Amino acid sequence: MASSSKPTKRKIDHDAPISPPPLRRKVKSTITQNAVSSFFTPASQKPPEKIVWHERAPNDDVPSTLLVGKFTPGESTSMVAASKRNKIAAFDFDSTLIETSSGKKFASDAQDWKWWHASVPSMVRKMHLEEGQVCQANIEGGCTNVTDSFTIVVISNQGGITLKPDTKMPKAHQSKAESFKTKVSAVFSQLDIPISIYAATEKDIYRKPRTGMWTELLEDNEINPADLDLKNSVFVGDAAGRHASQGSAKDFSCSDRNFAANVGIQFHTPEEFFLSEAPRPFTRTFEPSEYLTDASTSEVRQTYTKKNDCDLVLFCGSPGAGKSTFYWKQLVPLGYMRVNQDTLKTVHSGSLQTAVNIANSRKREKCLKVADEYLKEGKSVAIDNTNPDTDVRSKWVQLAAKHKVPIRCVLFTAATEICQHNDVVRALNDIMNPEKRTILPSLAFRGFTSRYRQPQLSEGFQDITKVAFEFIGSEVEREIWTRHWTE
Repeated sequence: MASSSKPTKRKIDHDAPISPPPLRRKVKSTITQNAVSSFFTPASQKPPEKIVWHERAPNDDVPSTLLVGKFTPGESTSMVAASKRNKIAAFDFDSTLIETSSGKKFASDAQDWKWWHASVPSMVRKMHLEEGQVCQANIEGGCTNVTDSFTIVVISNQGGITLKPDTKMPKAHQSKAESFKTKVSAVFSQLDIPISIYAATEKDIYRKPRTGMWTELLEDNEINPADLDLKNSVFVGDAAGRHASQGSAKDFSCSDRNFAANVGIQFHTPEEFFLSEAPRPFTRTFEPSEYLTDASTSEVRQTYTKKNDCDLVLFCGSPGAGKSTFYWKQLVPLGYMRVNQDTLKTVHSGSLQTAVNIANSRKREKCLKVADEYLKEGKSVAIDNTNPDTDVRSKWVQLAAKHKVPIRCVLFTAATEICQHNDVVRALNDIMNPEKRTILPSLAFRGFTSRYRQPQLSEGFQDITKVAFEFIGSEVEREIWTRHWTE
């Protein structure tokens, strides 16, 4: 990316003596005749670029976060490119199709790559060309049997690059997107088949195991999901949740396996697919379906009842634990007013942690003021915040004492994995996100866990009601919730 600063022009001294320029050493040119010819060739006469890039956004209100590249090969392999293909062979990119030639975890430049295994290019080409070669051999007699071939795509999370122009960002960061494009172009040129890549650069709907990239590729290839041959489609990736074994480290996540499960196709690791190795044991860190019927006999699931004419109900629980749902389902019918600091706006600056602390403090003071007004009017109040520790909760105990009303506590016991899952599901699905909340940073969950102290009756509560997570929603919402959303 070009620098935004302009070079300073050297001032010319018109009074300086005039002398012949110094002799320069001749340097042998490295510019080839083909390069010169290409430079002077009119654009209309140049062959088209084999790979075309464009960027996409989840919606019109946010910046682009998905990088899409479509590679079109030469005429020798393009004969079957236009054929309708209802089977998809999808591959992760790094550590699946390629790996670094330097042995580093991350590539040092666009040239730092080699095939993951020598068999990779031939196997990928075969999946596209096998039926096409039969077609080409029988071209005079006509050919219709090409639908058994695969549409070949690459589906990759690329969090290390950004599509946002940022003049404050170091040039090395700014050039990562271009370096990535150069590497992809080199890899695809060696394959020399019609192939597309979808690269998610942010943690939004496009990032695996979420299915935004899958939706895009089906639309691009004009494949009706109802016509797709899911049984014989496949996704190959290295993020498979595998346990550590002799000579092999534990997988960093299970996002590739979970992505395949979300879209309903076969999944294989590179070792299984390219080398025919036996599968290794694996574990998913979170399986949503297991929590649909999970219950603890020590936790209350009955309807919440109102004990006092006027009181204050204080929630305690992690973000995403189900506090707001509990309020709308259980406390609204009882006439409780809601105070929630996420709906209050504050201005802050400075470091992220400092900004969060300042913002929370300001929001808490505003919440206390709003709740104070409700209690003055004789209205019962529900405090829909996380309230993780004794110090925070004590402010609400004091407010209840000021108005001489009881204070009750509702403790939400959902595990962190459920809470993070709920947070992403809520943020990325409009029908389950009436308050238009965005995905919370991991700092929000770590911060709650580090500060959490289980509430006790000795703090001044009339009672403490434990509430375990229980999914509540329509069949459509249930189907959405049971997909894999976190890595």
